[in-house]
Amino acid sequence: TGMDRRLFVSDLARYAALCAVVPNVWRVTSRPRFADDPFALGVASGDPTPTGGVLWTRLAPRPFEPDGGMEGTRVTVDWEVADDDGFTKVVQKGRATAAPELSFSVHIDVTGLLPDRWYFYRFRSGDAVSQVGRLRTTPTDGAVTPLAFAFASCQNWEQGLFTAYEHMANEELDLVAHLGDYIYEYAGNPRGVRMHHGLEIRTLDDYRRRYAQYKSDPLLQAAHRRCPWVVTWDDHEVDNNYAGLAGENNMESTEQMRARRAAAYQAWWEHQPVRVPRVQSWADLSITRTINWGALARFWVLDTRQYRDDQACGDGTKPFCDEARDPRRGLLGAAQESWLLDGLGRSRSRWQVLAQQVMMGPYDAAEGDEVRTSMDQWSGYPAARDRLLGEIAKRAPNRTVAITGDIHSNWVNELRSDFSRPDRPVVAAEFVGTSIASGGNGGPVPPARLADMKRENPHLKWFENRRGYVTCTVNSDTWRADYRSVPFVDKPGAPIATASSWRLEHGRAGITAL
Repeated sequence: TGMDRRLFVSDLARYAALCAVVPNVWRVTSRPRFADDPFALGVASGDPTPTGGVLWTRLAPRPFEPDGGMEGTRVTVDWEVADDDGFTKVVQKGRATAAPELSFSVHIDVTGLLPDRWYFYRFRSGDAVSQVGRLRTTPTDGAVTPLAFAFASCQNWEQGLFTAYEHMANEELDLVAHLGDYIYEYAGNPRGVRMHHGLEIRTLDDYRRRYAQYKSDPLLQAAHRRCPWVVTWDDHEVDNNYAGLAGENNMESTEQMRARRAAAYQAWWEHQPVRVPRVQSWADLSITRTINWGALARFWVLDTRQYRDDQACGDGTKPFCDEARDPRRGLLGAAQESWLLDGLGRSRSRWQVLAQQVMMGPYDAAEGDEVRTSMDQWSGYPAARDRLLGEIAKRAPNRTVAITGDIHSNWVNELRSDFSRPDRPVVAAEFVGTSIASGGNGGPVPPARLADMKRENPHLKWFENRRGYVTCTVNSDTWRADYRSVPFVDKPGAPIATASSWRLEHGRAGITAL
């Protein structure tokens, strides 16, 4: 899908005005010369289809300068897609323009490829050539081709190394889903494992520099090169625990949060392999979409931040209050919720996959009759959660799987149609993946604590506090989830191990340990 430029008039008006004063801004250089590697931030592919996908790069020979060291001049970027990594059989190629108003990012929506195939791609600008990445097209619409994918989230630069990505890049995967907190907005902390550049980020240039810092990590780059990614966002791409236009602790006005959100959303898009948006304003960028893996699985990529009501009871882990029980409150917003529920009812895919951010299974952190829970998760919006699960029970029972990030630990939850009534049936599964680095090394969970957690939360099947990711192997009848953990992230060289494995059967309630 190409960009309807008429929808970007307001965003680009300032560049047209600048052009009138300084015409050189719009000059395009077809043979640029670079003193440093312009592809230092790597390459990526994403949002695959049966006939193509999105290819991404960003030219930034000096990534931490405001314009990446590009000095404001538009340049041409050539791209190629080939059957082989030596590029002796090029099947698609073209030329794009990297422009300053989009931070010299390049998004190529390739079409015309064959379904269910691996391809190789690369970029060239002047004499510089990028590293080679891999793109896999999805199966045709009616195929039930098996799928192997991983999901990950929460990669705080300061709290750990991205060692998990080193191992992910060696997995045989068709796809990676990233569920948010790709960057963190906090100011640099000299006591971290490594340090953020600058203060807390708020402006477009701030966010661009922070993405450049994260994208410079070679292990993250390797995982992006391995296979296509499907990316959504959570809160730290803008501001911790933000809800709609309400920032953390309500320290910013609505107008300030709207400007901050516009900067954050634009920088997110500039640095991710996602399709060109159709928006009136960057502050209203919609990332809700579906990705099909033939007829086997449909990924519903959700946004639980932009449209949610503000957290109840003052946010945090709190006892329930009347505000939390208000049935009018939700995380998805009316339009997104309607789109999801209607789509679940119509979808004929074998598996429905909710690629979303915060834990759906309730968690009572108190003992006894009192209930204390996170107001930032679905538990803080119980009416909306149970409304969604009730509709899943009607439209897609026991073929719906929520994949979740955010919480920096591993969980396996059986989801009931109504958690206000513990006798209600299990209708879906939730696999919650830990962080890549956020939270530091983690540690062992005492058996007594796990027993207490399960007693208060009988839908909880397993919990672990380590770093890593989850791999899922899916076919028409079964879904296997393997929790892949590393023992430390504060120094390099951590090994990978499968901490726990779980199995679902299509159409059958419950999750079975392997």
